[in-house]
Amino acid sequence: MSLLAKAKKGNDQAFLQLIQNEKVKLYKMAYIYMKNETDALDVVQETITKALNNIQTVKNEQYFSTWLLKILINTALETLRKSQKVIYMEEQFFEQGEAFSIDEKIDLLQAIEQLDEKYKTVILLRYYRDMQTKDIASLLECPEGTVKTNLHRALNELRKHFTKGGKVYGEQY
Repeated sequence: MSLLAKAKKGNDQAFLQLIQNEKVKLYKMAYIYMKNETDALDVVQETITKALNNIQTVKNEQYFSTWLLKILINTALETLRKSQKVIYMEEQFFEQGEAFSIDEKIDLLQAIEQLDEKYKTVILLRYYRDMQTKDIASLLECPEGTVKTNLHRALNELRKHFTKGGKVYGEQY
């Protein structure tokens, strides 16, 4: 019997094992949205509570991670809307991007902060979580074409931010 099936039957240890496998990913994504440890932990806790209360709605164990991530994103966005907080992206978001200078990282983070929420979400899922567009579409419950459009528009907005008068931002004039 799978962990999901056991969790659906009320086995708390099975549910905890499912969560244990996802906890690092959950915290990292919550931190990206909330920008501080306390709020990120609150969002993760709320996500786990919602997941426990709705575990019966998961149909297939292979989708558990995606289902949980969707709950987390919705919880984070709901929390942000309620508190009307400004999201400050931090440099750690681009730890892997060694090709960027510190100034370029800061500029990119500021540009991402200015994107509409729907664009920011697809950028984070595509480039931070390395998700494919079909998986993002499934997670956000929208057509794949909408995800592609939002990615395209987000990237265009970022390009506009980094070009001025036909020259790439940061070039010597």
